[in-house]
Amino acid sequence: MTTSEFILGHSADDLEERKREARKVLWALLTALAIHVVIAYSIALSSGLFSSPIQVEEDKPVELTFVDLPNPATPKNAMFMETDESKQSAEQPKEKTFESNANSIAASEVPATGSLPLPSQQGKDRPSVDLETHQYSLTNEGARPQPSVAPQETPNPSVAPTPESTPISDADQFALLTSTPRPSIQPTRAATPQQPRSSYQAMKEQTRLSGSITNRGAPRVNAIGTPLGRYRKILYDAVGSRWYNYVDQQADLVSIGTARLVFAVDREGRVKNLKVLENTSNEAFANVCLRSVLEVQMPPIPDDVANTLPSQGLEEEMSFTMFAN
Repeated sequence: MTTSEFILGHSADDLEERKREARKVLWALLTALAIHVVIAYSIALSSGLFSSPIQVEEDKPVELTFVDLPNPATPKNAMFMETDESKQSAEQPKEKTFESNANSIAASEVPATGSLPLPSQQGKDRPSVDLETHQYSLTNEGARPQPSVAPQETPNPSVAPTPESTPISDADQFALLTSTPRPSIQPTRAATPQQPRSSYQAMKEQTRLSGSITNRGAPRVNAIGTPLGRYRKILYDAVGSRWYNYVDQQADLVSIGTARLVFAVDREGRVKNLKVLENTSNEAFANVCLRSVLEVQMPPIPDDVANTLPSQGLEEEMSFTMFAN
């Protein structure tokens, strides 16, 4: 009995131990299974297995909309080049490279030697485009105030800038040659409805150019006359005639160098927001340039021109240069 009870008691303990081991194994299996399920679900989410199926849209026929675009007479933001009366053409050029006060058809006296839309010629190396050489003329007395318009205030000497210099890179050579008007290179003013013909002309020195023009003739460029071009011609003549007059008056005070100004002309023809961007000359020269612009008495901008300009009006940048003899 004792032995039997001992045997029976030992067997019960052993059975209980086995049950505990079995439960441990079962929980281990369940835990491992749960971990595998979590890992598998995470992989499925990252791969988009449970995302909604991609809706493939059926190909729709292409719809074309035709819009009438304006066909301007000149390219947008075309560079300005003045045209002398002796080189005007009644016919417009096929290639409208420049904007101007009058039509002009490109020509060159020598064969093409470069890629610029300019005639090839010998001359001086200048940051400008001069196709001929002549002295300036002030017979219109441009600096004399016109009684029909109230004079504007003269510049304050304190606004003259300190001298600084800006190097010219080869990549910007063509832009510098054509985009910045210079009173020292303005030709004779063409007749316009707003003002009578002026006998003023700026001094010119033929510039060295390597262009692509092949048509033979007196040096010219492909340019088309526009209302804006004619208005800008009046502006350049008005500023240039005053500038030469004041430089003559203060020849002993001004020095060699360049002053670069920026300003706007509003719809009424008044100069606004005049600033000096650069001055490599002295203060006296800067004041002469400022005075030449501030005293300009322009007619109102024609409505057809003003409507194409920004709200501040006609924005201009001018360079004034004194060269050594």
